Amino acid sequence: MNTPLKQHLIDPEICIRCYTCEMTCPLGAIEHDDNNVVVNADLCNFCMDCIPVCPTGSIDEWRVVEAPYSLAAQYEWEELPDQEDLAVEADPAAQQSIEQDPIAALLAEAQKGAGGRVVAPASAAKPTVNLYNLGHPVEAVVQGNYPLTQDPEHDVRHIILDFQGSPFPVLEGQSLGILAPGEDCEGKAHLPRLYSVSSPQDGERPGYHNVSLTVKREAQGVCSNYICDLKPGDRVNVTGPFGATFLMPVDHEARLLMICTGTGSAPMRAFTMARQRRVGPKEGGMVMFFGARTPQSLPYFGPLNKLPESLMQKHLCYSRVADGSREYVQDRMLQSQDLVAEMLQDGHTHVYVCGLKEMEAGVESAFEAISQSFGAHWPDLRDSMRDAGRYHVETY
Repeated sequence: MNTPLKQHLIDPEICIRCYTCEMTCPLGAIEHDDNNVVVNADLCNFCMDCIPVCPTGSIDEWRVVEAPYSLAAQYEWEELPDQEDLAVEADPAAQQSIEQDPIAALLAEAQKGAGGRVVAPASAAKPTVNLYNLGHPVEAVVQGNYPLTQDPEHDVRHIILDFQGSPFPVLEGQSLGILAPGEDCEGKAHLPRLYSVSSPQDGERPGYHNVSLTVKREAQGVCSNYICDLKPGDRVNVTGPFGATFLMPVDHEARLLMICTGTGSAPMRAFTMARQRRVGPKEGGMVMFFGARTPQSLPYFGPLNKLPESLMQKHLCYSRVADGSREYVQDRMLQSQDLVAEMLQDGHTHVYVCGLKEMEAGVESAFEAISQSFGAHWPDLRDSMRDAGRYHVETY
């Protein structure tokens, strides 16, 4: 009997093909084709550098195998295979090798740090994933390009794409990839950049089935500048949809606690518009904590303020206002401790966190303090909510 070994894998259903793990891996153990991103078992040494940079947790998958899955096999997967039922107990030496594996503690800690296993809400619709890939993108036509901010240092655009009758069955919370034309400094075609969809699944207007994005122009960003400069009638190549867990519950009794910064508002806008269409104003149904530098740099500032409080309770927080005061989303969460505590104790509450990676520590700290106020241990509560498909984080 072969001694079982651990193999690092990537979940192709959850992976959003942002390729951050591949660019991060110091050993070149992660690679991709037109369809999937995979891990070369011959090169991977479990250094864990790829774990914290993954925005979805799809990189945080492991299997105990007698022989590693080949790259060819991984490239063909549409979903991750189940753990094989290995008869390791019949071989005490093999079992001991697993139990005493010096990597085991490191893996457990890495999994915990990356957020553990994420699942979609139980009532969420089944998503379509990777319908269009690098080798087979779909062409979309730009219907509109609208500025969302009045801050020249934070140029954020609302981009509307029409797929000209081609199917693009995207759900609220999913992402798509945009392929910028041209080549990088190595003469290779640019990889797609991922953007969260900011429209409901039936389109900017009900039944139109177009798709909108919220894109911030980055000074050196090849794709963001390409997108922000697009004009109506321009044609772009798109991959996706991607993402199978950061999804909206269909359950009308679900309550949404949304925490975001900047363009992390994109999926929250999709959730809000979808909820408004499907359920209508529902008292206490949605709460949003939204952070930006100033009101002028907060995307969708005007439309947000027009939403009735009966539909969504809004907490807009600014860290660079003229009077010098600074308030972050975690500060407002603590100020609203009673509200957040009540929602965390409600089994119908779904938590969504989206935005810059730097926000995670502050939000986690706020949840920790608020959980203590009603006698709960936040890591345990967070993990139980995640296991139930009610806690979701996508940061970048």
